[in-house]
Amino acid sequence: MLFKDLNIIKPILNSIEESGYEKPTAIQEKSIPSILDGRDILGCAQTGTGKTAAFAIPILQRIIAEKKVDNERKLKALIVAPTRELAIQIGENVTTYSKYLDIKSTVIFGGVNQSSQVRKIKSGVDVLIATPGRLIDLSNQRHVDLKNVKYFVLDEADRMLDMGMIHDVKRIISKLPKERQNLLFSATMPKEVMKLVNSILKNPVKVEVQPVSSTVDIISQGAYMVAKKNKKSLLVHLLKDESIKSVIVFSRTKHGANKIAKDLNNVGIEAAAIHGNKSQNQRQLALNNFKEGSLRVLVATDIAARGIDVDELSHVINYDLPDVPETYVHRIGRTGRAGREGVAITLCDSEELEMFRRIEKVIGKSIPVLAEEKFEIIEPVISQKTLNQIEKLTGDDKKNSKRRQYGNKNGNVRGKSQGNSNRSGKPNNGKSNSGKGNNGKPSTAKAGNTKANSGNRSRKPSSVSK
Repeated sequence: MLFKDLNIIKPILNSIEESGYEKPTAIQEKSIPSILDGRDILGCAQTGTGKTAAFAIPILQRIIAEKKVDNERKLKALIVAPTRELAIQIGENVTTYSKYLDIKSTVIFGGVNQSSQVRKIKSGVDVLIATPGRLIDLSNQRHVDLKNVKYFVLDEADRMLDMGMIHDVKRIISKLPKERQNLLFSATMPKEVMKLVNSILKNPVKVEVQPVSSTVDIISQGAYMVAKKNKKSLLVHLLKDESIKSVIVFSRTKHGANKIAKDLNNVGIEAAAIHGNKSQNQRQLALNNFKEGSLRVLVATDIAARGIDVDELSHVINYDLPDVPETYVHRIGRTGRAGREGVAITLCDSEELEMFRRIEKVIGKSIPVLAEEKFEIIEPVISQKTLNQIEKLTGDDKKNSKRRQYGNKNGNVRGKSQGNSNRSGKPNNGKSNSGKGNNGKPSTAKAGNTKANSGNRSRKPSSVSK
């Protein structure tokens, strides 16, 4: 099926074709006709399946049809997303699809001055994309009038629940007209989301593209069992592989993301961190550089990573395992987008083995444990300030000893080798690694059992989960 077979109007078709798309994805094929018919939608789909176009295209088409009767510019469609990155991404897509339409849209989110956002709203918009907090704030200030909203989209509802936004969402819904079309999308369907579904959707059409909590089949997955203290060294080793063209490294915490990015920059691997404590300008600059290819490594927390839509992202590396197993699905879904293959590598230490098993249970697959890599252990570098403090406390002998052990303030380090000389542990879709040793994809090792550096787990590498 082609987009032209979905009864989409010519101006939107032209913008779609200019974007390089001809065939709709599964969720677009299933959702667009029902939305055009005015039905409520419950969409269960993983990231990277094209759900933004699935709701944006038919909403734009319906708004244009109504303008033939009422040409006054009013806020007709409200799209609510959990993070500013996702809101910006949706806004960019809406702008693309409405290129040849008399439709104005804008995006509002917190963390920046509201003045420019208020000016755009006051100038008149048909479609508003918003994060919950800023929307409630501007609504309370009477800058946003929701009385004419006919199309309400709640995107990534499960993530909003994870982020504690459920009460904000309910407050927004209470401000909307009772007569409206509701479209709710979520990658997973926990009980809390189903309660929300039952409260706002009327006889919805359920569109399910991937089974709940499943992982995209084209993503190759693999895990290294490694001591926690050696994760940094292994990460640096892996990133020396030039076949890893672009990668998001996931950290559990904001502090961890900063430290990982700093450690990588210290060894000459350019990286930038994005998380909630970064300013919007910092986050957007890092994200733009990453999308344009001038930045190869992006270190992100789970919240900040929502909305990162990079079709050519080759790899995802889980430096830390997430606190919630379903989050693993969202993480690796950043790669393998738009029909391309992707690679997801997990660094698992002994404290994370229980979560590792829970993730395998949730996704219904075993994640292959990869053969040990031979890599240099990077010792910490003591700063000149710390050396001066050591000197005051213990004298010159202690200072000189530390310098010999750790190197100087310029970052010179001493290293030692760990693991065996087998470099076959890079994921490669389960094929033999003969002749494939540097392609950056999970492969399996045929030699013996793979032991965790922690000494707590031993497994034979199996074929890569696809």
